[in-house]
Amino acid sequence: MRGFSPDALRQARLNAGLSQTEIARVAKVGTGTVRRWEMGESSPQVDLLARVVEVLGVTIADVVKVPETERYPGDWRVLLGLTQPQLGAKAGVTTQIVSCVERGVISLSDNVGERLSAALGISEDELRAAHERARNRPLGEPS
Repeated sequence: MRGFSPDALRQARLNAGLSQTEIARVAKVGTGTVRRWEMGESSPQVDLLARVVEVLGVTIADVVKVPETERYPGDWRVLLGLTQPQLGAKAGVTTQIVSCVERGVISLSDNVGERLSAALGISEDELRAAHERARNRPLGEPS
């Protein structure tokens, strides 16, 4: 996950005065999963991270840091704690379209741009800028 900060997650947990085991139990994720995230050994799935930050009383933006001017469409989705299928359902488009837009492999039609920007709670101009960044990212850089 782009911009995920293991240190920020660890600090949020410590600030909440909770152990990895307590967070894992309440969020219904494995203790080892939380440990690996905090150690930077693995990257969280957005839906699991959303449950953990809710328990911690912070937002995903507190532990996933991507400057607005560098965000791709997928970053906006992650900050809302949505999976691709969830965003697709919210926007009324297929998961495949969401994936292709996020990777910048298709053009962003007016209809899809309008639906996705509304579902993401951002302007269509911001979605289009994020989409262009994804389309023009360097080879080998994840979207």
